[in-house]
Amino acid sequence: MAKKLEGNGFWESSRYVLPEHRDAMQEREQEQLRRGRPVIDEQQLQEIEVALIDSYNQRCEVKLVVFNPFEDEEVTGIVTVVNTYTREVKLFQGNNFRWIKVEEIIKASL
Repeated sequence: MAKKLEGNGFWESSRYVLPEHRDAMQEREQEQLRRGRPVIDEQQLQEIEVALIDSYNQRCEVKLVVFNPFEDEEVTGIVTVVNTYTREVKLFQGNNFRWIKVEEIIKASL
């Protein structure tokens, strides 16, 4: 009995785990991997904005790193619309468009 109470022995020694319990355990493990949003200083924000404006004016591709709580995403495309009111950019990627909030962008380079 003492062996069951050590570490994860209770769940490992159990022959039956309800699907609801298994799903709850997986969700809990996934939530533990969640990261917080990094703090971006004014200089980095200005570099991001300059890269976005240059892509918009010159119609050249920009490479963005977009924040995701679990894993950052690299996106490449051409900025076609800059919405200053909502602080979003419309990125053209091949045949589709994607709206990205400026606050979600961690890094931008041409």
